[in-house]
Amino acid sequence: MTPGKREIVSCAKSIVRTCNLNSGDGVAILGGVHTMDLLEEIALECYKKGSTPTIVVTSDKYLQRVFREIPARTLATVPKQLIGMLKACDMMIAVEEHDDSSIAERFPRDKLEARQKANHPIGKLLNHPTKGKKWLFAGWPTRKTAKKFGVSFSEFSEIIIGGISVSPDRLMKIGKQMSRKFADASWIHVWDSKGTDFRVKVDDRMANIDDGIISQEDYDAGDRGANLPAGELFFAPHETVGEGTLFCPITKDRLSGKIVKDVMLEFKDGALLLDRVTASENLDALLSSFEQCQRVDRIKFKTVRTKNLAELGIGFNPKIKKAIGYILTDEKVMGTVHVAFGLNKSFGGKSESTMHWDFVSAPGVSIEVTRSDGKIVPVMSKGRLI
Repeated sequence: MTPGKREIVSCAKSIVRTCNLNSGDGVAILGGVHTMDLLEEIALECYKKGSTPTIVVTSDKYLQRVFREIPARTLATVPKQLIGMLKACDMMIAVEEHDDSSIAERFPRDKLEARQKANHPIGKLLNHPTKGKKWLFAGWPTRKTAKKFGVSFSEFSEIIIGGISVSPDRLMKIGKQMSRKFADASWIHVWDSKGTDFRVKVDDRMANIDDGIISQEDYDAGDRGANLPAGELFFAPHETVGEGTLFCPITKDRLSGKIVKDVMLEFKDGALLLDRVTASENLDALLSSFEQCQRVDRIKFKTVRTKNLAELGIGFNPKIKKAIGYILTDEKVMGTVHVAFGLNKSFGGKSESTMHWDFVSAPGVSIEVTRSDGKIVPVMSKGRLI
């Protein structure tokens, strides 16, 4: 599938439907210049809802020059004009920024860290407990990024556009069916044949259904963000409890965008044991990103939770069947789970952090739930719901 006019319009409608806009809402729309046709269709759909959109674009060429020519001390300056716009708006829509996501691999680490510090107030503003804004991040396929992930452009388009095409009603139906299996869950145990074997504690933590709609109920509960494609059931597990291992076949470095392969993670008392992490490719990038985020977290937060458990998610988008390293879609594959570390305060947890990195298991996991009465209930066997 190569996105043409029809696919672009359809995706724009899905994106705006996710936002659940009201008449008069101000909407900031951000993206790369290569997505301009989509950004314009999104803006037109916003207008049709009675909202007022503003489009902000950038380009790979511009970003390459910024990270090459501008000193870190300048990049660390908070963009007050963007903060002002986001304070004034009700919704932020961001579409995949890079035409070629591999360009970030060459950005200097000190400048990435500087930009991270500068953007911290944006995250704080979006996730404010009472004045937070609704936000949406949408993926978009490009030929250069498809090449980075080792798939054809047609296949990459099918994963993203096909995933976005699944209706919220269908996703909610699947999500509700799945969530019933986690009723009264105290502990969740996950294992597979690849080395994944862990337990996390989830009692008193809500099960969130990612159906592709930011409902009023979601907003009131503090869960104001969404991703497209959608399709996962996720929890904010207890951050300082839980232990075990997770094998992640492929992921993308949280900051540099480098592909990291065959990652084995171990955590204890809810904390990632960074010195025990292994990977067959780009382990240094993974370690650098955790260390970098930890440095920023020490400055920004009283309690540092960079390496603590943040999320346990189970994918269920019926159109996404293959993990390629693109975390946005990998975490929606049925038969996989993902564990994230860092931020989870926006969806029922207690941790603040500049880090939120999801590590997706291989397909074919088994899951069982221990309920509060001690009863053990099987939920999934080798990737299939029971």
